[in-house]
Amino acid sequence: MPYRPPLVPYETFVADPPDLPVRGPGEDGSALVGRAEIVGTDPHGVTVKATLSDGASTVVRVDSAGDGVIRVRLAEDPQARSRSARVLPLVRPGDHPATVTVDDATVRVDAGSLVAEIRLDPWHLRFLRPDGRELLRQDPGTRDISGRRRTLPFGRSTVDGTTVAWHESFVAPGDERFVGFGEKFTPLDKRGQRALMWNFDAFGGESDRSHKNVPFYLSNRGYGVLVDSGLPVQFDVCQSTHSSVQILVPDDLLDYYVLAGPTPAEILDRFDTLTGRPYLPPRWAFGAWISSGFFPDSQQRVLERARLVRERGIPCDVLHLDCYWQVDGRWSDMRWDAEAFPDPDGMLAALREQGFRVCLWMNPYLMTDSPRYAEAAEAGYFLRRPDGSPYVADVWHGSYPPCAIVDFTNPAAVEWFTGLLRPLLEQGVAVFKTDFAEGVPADAVAHNGMTGVELHNVYALLFNDVVAAVTEEVAGHRTVWARSSYLGGQRHSVQWSGDVNATWPGLASTLRGGLSHGLSGVPFWSHDTGGFHGTPEPDLYVRWTQFGALSPLVRLHGTTSRLPWEFPAEAERHAVAALRLRYRLMPYLWSAAVRAARTGTPVMRALLVDTPQDPTAWTTDLQYRLGEDLLVAPVVDPSGERDVYLPVGDDWVDAATGHRHRGGQHLRVRVPLERMPLYVRHGTLLPLVETADTVAEGPFRDVTLVCWGAVDGRTVVHDVDGDTEIEAVRDGDELRVWTRGPLQVGQLVLAGVGDADLPARLLLNGGAVTVRSVEGLFSEAG
Repeated sequence: MPYRPPLVPYETFVADPPDLPVRGPGEDGSALVGRAEIVGTDPHGVTVKATLSDGASTVVRVDSAGDGVIRVRLAEDPQARSRSARVLPLVRPGDHPATVTVDDATVRVDAGSLVAEIRLDPWHLRFLRPDGRELLRQDPGTRDISGRRRTLPFGRSTVDGTTVAWHESFVAPGDERFVGFGEKFTPLDKRGQRALMWNFDAFGGESDRSHKNVPFYLSNRGYGVLVDSGLPVQFDVCQSTHSSVQILVPDDLLDYYVLAGPTPAEILDRFDTLTGRPYLPPRWAFGAWISSGFFPDSQQRVLERARLVRERGIPCDVLHLDCYWQVDGRWSDMRWDAEAFPDPDGMLAALREQGFRVCLWMNPYLMTDSPRYAEAAEAGYFLRRPDGSPYVADVWHGSYPPCAIVDFTNPAAVEWFTGLLRPLLEQGVAVFKTDFAEGVPADAVAHNGMTGVELHNVYALLFNDVVAAVTEEVAGHRTVWARSSYLGGQRHSVQWSGDVNATWPGLASTLRGGLSHGLSGVPFWSHDTGGFHGTPEPDLYVRWTQFGALSPLVRLHGTTSRLPWEFPAEAERHAVAALRLRYRLMPYLWSAAVRAARTGTPVMRALLVDTPQDPTAWTTDLQYRLGEDLLVAPVVDPSGERDVYLPVGDDWVDAATGHRHRGGQHLRVRVPLERMPLYVRHGTLLPLVETADTVAEGPFRDVTLVCWGAVDGRTVVHDVDGDTEIEAVRDGDELRVWTRGPLQVGQLVLAGVGDADLPARLLLNGGAVTVRSVEGLFSEAG
């Protein structure tokens, strides 16, 4: 039977990626590096002239870009750079010395924690640890029994004499695992998948299409690979052949970095040195964000919503107003709907008095029905078609009028756009939700001459840079709530997962996407709590809110209401309890956030971050650590049952019951709706505060320190007035706790301690305190 497509139409996008050419039978077209000769060495690396299999010459440069970081460039022009670099650089390598040695036909470039070893004739490149053990090596290519090429090694491919892509291949041992590539909603280990670096309006979060791509991956063998290109790079991760990872770069050169570990945390730290440290949002951003939802809104409804949030004791710091703060059908011209919001100044002032900050939705498109369209089009503020006319595109997929796309390569357009945002910030708006930005068509033309293909991915960075800059100018912080991003986008906090379906599978795939993105250098991530599209059933709403409350940041948002009181009373009670637990954990969450900003280690982290030596950790993707000490396993099935894996290296205490379990085992658990599977690492010192309506701006007050297990332990609590080291020492029947820093600990509580292990004497900074114990965290959270 001939192949027939399924009876569901193929999805098409206004901004589909261009396909690489398909060679006909018998065609080759690939030219591979066969041998090389040294052109010169210097204190940073080596430059060689490479001869390709078609007789042409190229230049290969191998040098150090930092301790444990080696850069490899292959190009016709030694000065070539990615075409996306015309508008902004994605990677900023450091100036790091290397030790270069030449021995007969071999060159070694030693970058401290990583060594590149080059064989010149025939060409071969591999990467070694300082002790000589091999981390990674090039794959010279695979042919099948008929002699046909199955992989594309180090070299380039041409069509009709024009280079269409550069490529590299690495040998992949059978047990090697690969994670990263941005916010991918597929299983955590990407072996067997093909990752395309092209930002999509993904219509949810349940496929390999992503709003946020990052051309970077980590391996369980202790290294990472970063490709510097804004073009649609493809990673064939053992899909075409199980023995090779192939990288296809349709750009003017191949430019990649190998980053040594050996741990994922060390690799992410080196990644940050190349692409920038994550931006730490202000503390209030870690409180709850509650949205109007994607349906008509008004000033009266917003004020009533605020009143009920406070009246019902729901902790909340940010009220988000989605699209309908503007006139329907005129998005996004940044003007209040005067009929629905007759007095925005008064509304913003009233909300401020109640302790709320306000977030406004916006995007970088302008509907043609907006009164601002004609003037902006005449001024040349939009991307153009090849004939010079404004590029009007169906970026809303038929749901709303077509839109023009603001051209952020045009300084005049940037000035005009920021001029629309600045008055709103001066009026009292605190932050913007920067939606969309995946819609740059491949055939668009920018003010600076870039094509849509060249601009498509980095456009999200330009958009968020512009909004973050004007927000910082007026409001004093650079926080955005962004949907689209690319390499280096960790400078834009926060990022959320987009329009996922309000279903149980949607919850699970969202979690996978967040873990994948965290392993791509982005620690401050969130999602639409409750799911975006559709109305969640009450149990799903509760379970998703529990997941959201223990995510790096939390926002309730959807196409229908996610307000707790619009669900049954039991669901409201459990959802609000989850948010209150989050506010109790704020000293712990904030400390984890500060460490993430300093190191790049995600707040919501796949288990492999802390236990990379544990093989099971590399495939476990429906649970995570929140910081180092909490293990969170969201319920992803209406039965309330799930499997939980406890990582090796520690014992874990059930936060509800106080029962202790050894690490390295699977548990089958069933938890009631009022709580989720939550475990605390044995020996954790967990700081808590009382729940309040909002997150405190000043130092944490009246801190309760919970000692899990009443054993030795240590932690650091980060606060606005400095860091506090806390240490617990168990000596027989005595537990001594010391704090060194400004944090004021008001009381000590013991949890997860059986009667036989309960200390008889408890000292805080040398003074005796009453021994008080509880079964678990939920009894304290109320």
